[in-house]
This record gives sequence, structure tokens and C-alpha cells, in this order.
Amino acid sequence: MQHSTSRVIAVWLRRDLRLFDNHALYKALLRAKQEQAKVLPVFIFDRDILDKLEDKDDRRVNFLHEHLSTLKAGLQIEKRDICVRYGNILDVWSSLIKDHSISAIYSNHDDEPYAKARDQNVRDMADSQGIDWQDFKDHLIFERDEVTKDDGKPYTVFTPYSKKWRKRLEDEGIPSYPAENNLQHLLDFAEEMPSLESMGFQSKELIFPEKTAGSQVLKDYNKHRNFPSVKGTTRLGIHLRFGTISIRHLLQQSEDTTSFIFTSELIWRDFYAQILSHFPYVSERAFRPAYDEIAWRNAEDDFDKWCKGETGYSLVDAGMKELLTTGFMHNRVRMLVASFLTKHLLIDWRWGEAWFARHLLDFDLASNNGGWQWASGSGTDAAPYFRIFNPITQADKFDKDGKYRDRFNPGWRDGKTAMMVDHRVARERALITYKARLSVKE
Repeated sequence: MQHSTSRVIAVWLRRDLRLFDNHALYKALLRAKQEQAKVLPVFIFDRDILDKLEDKDDRRVNFLHEHLSTLKAGLQIEKRDICVRYGNILDVWSSLIKDHSISAIYSNHDDEPYAKARDQNVRDMADSQGIDWQDFKDHLIFERDEVTKDDGKPYTVFTPYSKKWRKRLEDEGIPSYPAENNLQHLLDFAEEMPSLESMGFQSKELIFPEKTAGSQVLKDYNKHRNFPSVKGTTRLGIHLRFGTISIRHLLQQSEDTTSFIFTSELIWRDFYAQILSHFPYVSERAFRPAYDEIAWRNAEDDFDKWCKGETGYSLVDAGMKELLTTGFMHNRVRMLVASFLTKHLLIDWRWGEAWFARHLLDFDLASNNGGWQWASGSGTDAAPYFRIFNPITQADKFDKDGKYRDRFNPGWRDGKTAMMVDHRVARERALITYKARLSVKE
């Protein structure tokens, strides 16, 4: 690649893969306009992450590759581009800095533990070369210490957090960062993108959820969201995970349709993210330490049946098969299968969390961890350990006509798959096990 002839500001895209309403990109383009500089968008396929993925046809890598190809094609019409590289993060940045005489690096925050350590390494390298680094809030509406108790301590209970979150939104409104209005300040260049095969992955034909929520879905969200056979949820998780849509635009849609419940779901997302930020140990241990003392059975054969959707409980099995075939699972069903694993089978929530992390298109560490700890009783705002979902009544209530099960678990009506555990027996076993180890009162 040719060396740049003007000052270059690099924008490192990570969880913000879009050119519109992108905070870091917007600020970089404004600075470029003021300083007669150029902006170089960069995305790096991180070898340290990709080499650990077990599935070489991982849908998420396919999604990223496909989306980046689309972004590149759109920019190349205007003789601009996104620099997409594959490799070790520090090695790639060392090469980019040398090739483009980069004077500044802009990025948006990523508060996952691995990301924090990664960013600090790049920041240290940039500092050593006198390169300015600036980062911004983009992935969340409110983050870190923006919504805290009056004494400055983080909330660990959702309801008071959500009340203060809504009050702050009412006071401040929803900001906008229209980067799309200044793309003329992007660097003129073009380069090939590494192929999936060159990174050790396989290409496959996939259909991903659309990026639009639809106002009707938001209007009817509260009415339909618990019924997995109905298109009652947005299915925007993967787009929020990788920032291919703007969380601010989505919140504005929710506010415009007065979808109070849907906005609450976005608040949960911020809530779990600030929990991970303030209590990073939750990525490995229970938020409530007493729950690390649970005497899990951890029967591998039971776990294998759960993973394959062979528990004999039709709605649980439908959910697990939906996950394997589509990379998605309806939220109501996620709560059920998580409760079943941790309560009926007494298998450590971390096993289930890791399975979801491997297979969910919309896997997000903070939300996934928060959801699993909620189900097991070990987290913030957790379901108390004695609240154990009945898989049969859940199916009768939320998939009464069996349409969801017919789609993902055909044959369930013949009842040939024996229930691997009796609900009443499993419930009693869970209560005894939890009570025996918990020194805290629920």
C-alpha cells in the first residue's frame, strides 16, 4: 500500500460497524476537516480471538465478513475504503502506523475484560510513538459511572437503576453523531480484504436478521414478546452486538412508538454492561459469592442431551434445536432452558453460558452473563433459587398451539423422547441442593 501524503487519523471499528451515527468516526471526521487531514477506517480480524473459535464455519465471522464486504463496496464507488486486516492486534497496528504515518487513533469504548487489556496494549504502543488516542461512548446509551446511586456507587438492582436511567434520558435527550455527512474526509485508497479461507474459515450461504425493527413490532412488543411462534421481537441482537445499527436510532424508534417495555429491554442491556464494567469478576464467578458454593452435579451426559435438545421436554428441546439451526433463541425460551440446566439438571451456569457464547449470533458477554446468572439465582436482580420454571406449564402458556415446537422440534407430539428427569423430583432436588450451600437468605 502507498504511504499517505497527508496526516491520517485512524478510526478503529470494533462493535460499531457502520458509517452513520458513529461517535468516534464523527469526531475523527470533524477533526480531519479542521486540520486538513484524512480519516482511515480500520477493522481487524483479531487472530487471538479467531484462533480460539471451535467452529470454522462460525456464523458470526461470516456475518462480519459479509457486512464489511458490503461497506467496502459502497465506499469504493467513491474511491474510498475500509482497511480490513487479519492478524495479531499489535502487529497490525505497528504495520498500519508505519504505512500511513498515523497521527491519531480514535475508537469507541469496549468494556469487556479482554477488550480493555487489548486496548491498553495498543494505547501504550501509541503513547510510545507520540500518537494521540481518543475514545468515546457509542455502544450504550449510558455506561460506566453515568447512572449511579446518589453516593456514586453502582446500582446492583435494576428497578432503581432504570428509574434514574429514564430520568437522565429525559433530561439529556438522545444525542446524534451524523458521521455520514462528512465522509468526504475519508482517505482515498483501495485494498483487498482477507478472504474467510485465508483466515481459516469456511464461507456459507446464510440469511441474517434484517436491520430494521419495524414500528408495528415495537408497538405490539408487550403483547407478543413472550410467544416464540409469533414475530413479536426485533431480532436485532446481532446488529446491536456488532454495531451495524445505532443503539440511539433504535431507542428513538422505541420512544417514538411509546414502547415502554422495549425501552426497558435496552435499559437491561446498559445495566448488565455497567455490572460487567464495575464487577469484572462476574465473567468467571457468581456475582453473589455464596452461589459459588453450590454443589453442582455437572453430569456430562445430561449436559450433552441438553445441548442437543434431547431432554424430553418439548419446549426446552425446541429452543436448543432453534439455537443449533439458526444461531438464535427466543428470549422466553432462553430463560426456560437456562432454568432447566441449572435447576432441573443442577449443572453449573457457566457450562450453559459457554454453550450460548459459542452458538448465539447475538452473543454479548455482559448480557449473556447477566441472563445466565439471573436464571441460576447467582446474579443481580436474580430469580430466587426457589423459582423454578415448570417446562410443561411454560409450553402450555407460551406455545399453546405448538407451532414453535412443530417448527423446531418436529415429532414432539408423538412423545417418544422420554423426559430425562421428573419435574417434581428435579425441583425438590434443586431446593435441597441450593439450601444446603447458601448461607444468604433469599
